[in-house]
Amino acid sequence: MIYFDQAASSFPKPPGVVEAVTQALTEYGANPGRGGHALSRKATEVIDETRKRLSVFFDSSHPEKVLFLPSATAGLNQAIKGFPFQEGDHVITTTFEHNAVRRPLEAIRKNKNLQVTYINPLGEGNIEQVLREVIQSNTKLLILNHASNLTGDILPIHSMIRVAKSKGIKVLLDASQTAGILPISMKEEQIDMLAIPGHKGLLGPQGIGVLIVEGEIPLLPLIHGGTGKYSESVDQPTVWPEQYESGTLNTPGIAGLNASIKAIEEWGMEEIVSRETMLLERCSHGLDGIEGVTVYGSKDLQSRVGVIAFNIDGIPSQEVTMILDQHYEICVRGGIHCTPLSHESMNTIEDGGAVRVSFGPYNTIEEVEQFIRAIEEIKVGLQGGF
Repeated sequence: MIYFDQAASSFPKPPGVVEAVTQALTEYGANPGRGGHALSRKATEVIDETRKRLSVFFDSSHPEKVLFLPSATAGLNQAIKGFPFQEGDHVITTTFEHNAVRRPLEAIRKNKNLQVTYINPLGEGNIEQVLREVIQSNTKLLILNHASNLTGDILPIHSMIRVAKSKGIKVLLDASQTAGILPISMKEEQIDMLAIPGHKGLLGPQGIGVLIVEGEIPLLPLIHGGTGKYSESVDQPTVWPEQYESGTLNTPGIAGLNASIKAIEEWGMEEIVSRETMLLERCSHGLDGIEGVTVYGSKDLQSRVGVIAFNIDGIPSQEVTMILDQHYEICVRGGIHCTPLSHESMNTIEDGGAVRVSFGPYNTIEEVEQFIRAIEEIKVGLQGGF
């Protein structure tokens, strides 16, 4: 199989990740923070080490504010639903957001009369001016997708964050498509909250996500329960990270994430970006050369991560993905990709979305060449009655 669905989940994983997960399951599979015996202490040590590694990797101030959750979606929900909004507060976000942002916002909008403004950060006009025009006196939070999970376009977060900070507005960054690929410094870039999946660009296992908080934000915990410590209190603890991590943590997933970050550090993000950009350029140029194929997103490939969205005229995206899977053994994704606002802006939602191709550090130019030939054959075959 040729695996071009890296934007959904990276595959394969670095060998060290598999080894770390296996060790966590077979050598010290105890409950972290719930006992004083050797195996529990070992699990706790691995979790603490990973917390510190993530804090350094993303340049945050406090390792204890690195929260382990089941996914980036869970992290975004904790950041959004746990944010101390007051009735009628205002939030600004973008048309590039995933449903993991849009749906929590819409839920709060209905319950707390939250006002939500969506702007197109890559539309016409100066984005700083566009943002200034929509900021209100009650704007409390700016939520930004670092890069589109549909087209790979990197958003101009630096200028947008600068405007938000000049108005005292908190910033939540969804780094689902950039963590492990683009360097992120929470302190330098003034990011207040950062949501990260372990299983995408960070090359870790599924089932582990991270929310990192910089500074003082009194988030309300969404889950209440056992924390291993402070068990004598009937109330949820108010210390970090325990107040947000009720229940047993995913030690194998956290251990795998620790190993995956080590692999990225050894590999070098510059090497990963260079390789994915090379694959992006070859695939984009190849698709542009096929008549009847429409490629979406910026033509400036240096301002994109390794994701391409396209359609073949007159052929539903789901049909293209099915043929690629069944006849060519190529894994891609068709449809709406959990980002209907993006498809609305591209006028593709009524057509059932688009085909998405996404690359990782283990993909090759030869695989891209095979993919381009497959698209050429599918276009000719289907349009000719294939």
